[in-house]
Amino acid sequence: MPQELPQESLQDLPQNLPQAARLVKPSVAYRESFLASHAEWEGAWQDGAGVDADADFSAPGAFEQWVARLLSQESEPLSPGMVTCTFRWLVAGDQYLGSVALRHELNEYLANFGGHLGYGIRPSARRQGHATAALAQMLDLARERGMDRVLLTCAEANLGSRGTIEANGGVLEDVRVDGDGVALRRYWISLGA
Repeated sequence: MPQELPQESLQDLPQNLPQAARLVKPSVAYRESFLASHAEWEGAWQDGAGVDADADFSAPGAFEQWVARLLSQESEPLSPGMVTCTFRWLVAGDQYLGSVALRHELNEYLANFGGHLGYGIRPSARRQGHATAALAQMLDLARERGMDRVLLTCAEANLGSRGTIEANGGVLEDVRVDGDGVALRRYWISLGA
């Protein structure tokens, strides 16, 4: 049986959620702030952003094309075998803080290891409650889409994400090991009234 998040670990999570941060559709208006954030990830995978770690936005129009591709995925999957997905960016003023992706349905891989939602907060903005706030706002969007529950996953060792999911009502179903040998906790969040 999977271990529950230790209470002492929960004390380390932010208690005051940011009020000014809000979700917006991806927009070229946040280009400079997004690019600064992308550099902070230092080549690591950016959860919830729909961008490869090695993405190169230096070519003229590359960033604009990528934003258009993100927005188009809301109605059409990027490629066969993928699912439609709504992307939102968490911003405060003109500052990009992170991304959230809501997958409209689950394929076999997502049902086991990925879930409906993925999110990532830029390294310089972590541990300030942004992920918890972004997830709560995206759950409202999932309700608006008529979803009655959503699946979220996180690495067993990711205490921050575990706390974010549990703070938003996540109920642990099980832990599964992916193809890379990473133990992933699978949570369901009910969206009913």
